[in-house]
Amino acid sequence: MVTDNKPSLVTINVDGVEHQVAAGANLVDALAKIGKEVPHYCYHPKLPVAGNCRMCLVELGSPLRDRATNEVILENGKPKIGWQPKPAIACATNVSPGLHVRLESPTVKSCREGVTEMLLLNHPLDCPICDQAGECKLQEFSAEYGRGYSRYLDEKNAKPKKTKLGPRVTLDDERCILCSRCVRFCNDIAKDPVLGFVNRGSYNTLTCFPGRELNNNYSLNTVDICPVGALTSTDFRFKMRVWFLKKTPSICTESSTGVNTTVWSREGKIYRITPRQNDAVNDTWMPDSGRELYKIVEEDNRLTGAILKGTRTSLESALNVADAILHQGGLAIVGSGHLSVEEQFFLAQLAKKTGAKTYMPAHRGQNDGLLISEDRTPNFRGALVTGLTDRNADHDLKTLASDIEAGRVRSLLICREDVTRLGLSAAILAKVRTVVISTHADATTSAAEVVIPGLTVFERSGNFINCQFRLQSFAQAIPGPTGVLPDVMVLARLAKSETTAVWKTLAEQNPALASVAQGLIPSEGIALDGSAWSHLSFCESKLLKFAPQPKA
Repeated sequence: MVTDNKPSLVTINVDGVEHQVAAGANLVDALAKIGKEVPHYCYHPKLPVAGNCRMCLVELGSPLRDRATNEVILENGKPKIGWQPKPAIACATNVSPGLHVRLESPTVKSCREGVTEMLLLNHPLDCPICDQAGECKLQEFSAEYGRGYSRYLDEKNAKPKKTKLGPRVTLDDERCILCSRCVRFCNDIAKDPVLGFVNRGSYNTLTCFPGRELNNNYSLNTVDICPVGALTSTDFRFKMRVWFLKKTPSICTESSTGVNTTVWSREGKIYRITPRQNDAVNDTWMPDSGRELYKIVEEDNRLTGAILKGTRTSLESALNVADAILHQGGLAIVGSGHLSVEEQFFLAQLAKKTGAKTYMPAHRGQNDGLLISEDRTPNFRGALVTGLTDRNADHDLKTLASDIEAGRVRSLLICREDVTRLGLSAAILAKVRTVVISTHADATTSAAEVVIPGLTVFERSGNFINCQFRLQSFAQAIPGPTGVLPDVMVLARLAKSETTAVWKTLAEQNPALASVAQGLIPSEGIALDGSAWSHLSFCESKLLKFAPQPKA
């Protein structure tokens, strides 16, 4: 049965102007979609409503009805509005037909000013040195609703600073406004109830439960949702002002979930990674472990130049030798789920032209039930769509090892895999002429005749297909090492193919990719039909917690 998933609309009146909004929507969200900001701290669209900051107070009303007839009472030809005697919090109000809202009345403005003054009673005046400056909601709303001076004569109550809540999160408690976002996240999303408040009044303090610490793999999400500078990332703390940083959309490569991320960089250096909202994949969350992947860019074993028989050489020389090796016959190719769709396409073209047998190693781990899937590569499904492989992934490369020992394989191309961990020893590699494309030196590159340097996911652009068969784009955040070509250009040259032919060819094979051929990929990605590969156990996608449930 096909259904229309568009929400039904109702009419509400905001400051005398009628608007169409989604029926039943939270009032804060509904007003935001029509360009009306309701200041708030404790409310978060992905968390249960707490209603404890009171910053979102508004005046609410509805048409009065005759008790006897239930007809709307008219006044001067228009419905007479009955206003509630006191302001109400917008975050705990759902939209209903005929709802009237006042956002700019003197009463509402007075409420916002009163809440702001209360929050600033004991708040330190350290905005110039606060690590949250530029991202602080209290700073923004204080500029709009603050008095500009303090009527408080008593000494401020100073709370603890630089408190370690866990290995990755540091608390400046004097800045905490007790919004409880972090508490609700741990309780309801991470399912790790470790945070709570102790003491009362102005001594109320955020802390971990006795004998516990905030050490789950999603702890840094509390930093993302903290509206002030209370919770900070220990790794990013005081490293860089956020207004100096460039934001680049990317995809986390930790697993096949395809978590949408934002890479924050300046002058070719990455400073942090944060989640990017995509309700079809990861809501607004990401694992802590995925935030540290950018550190591979500057690791000591990073490859920055081509190597021929153990000696640095020019990239052109390495490519010429590699081309001769790959076209001498008896070729086998070890692909990777870390290659983009475009890179896998050219690898498949090379395999087709040379008659090479391809292998796709499996990388499996524990599915955490949230945002880390069993498949620990970002693009194994891309290999199915591009035709690089049409079967399950290999746990090891024992079959390839046997073919090498038997002399059926005389040359080998390895892309972004350390095959010495997958059943191919250095002694076996010594029996064939090996070309490796990799970003980092390892035992495989040490045994290779030709090593061609590659770019990390942060230094190139492309597309991945996640475990839901959703095509998603990532963009280049920083430049790669001088003289290193993008993998897609290297593989296109080795396959003797045109780089412009990728999506046109794929669109002919898969009609769902027609819009991709025109360069039109929405920020939430494109959901592809994965039923053609559902017989492969490795590709059966058990929906993760944040994946949308199928509709009837």
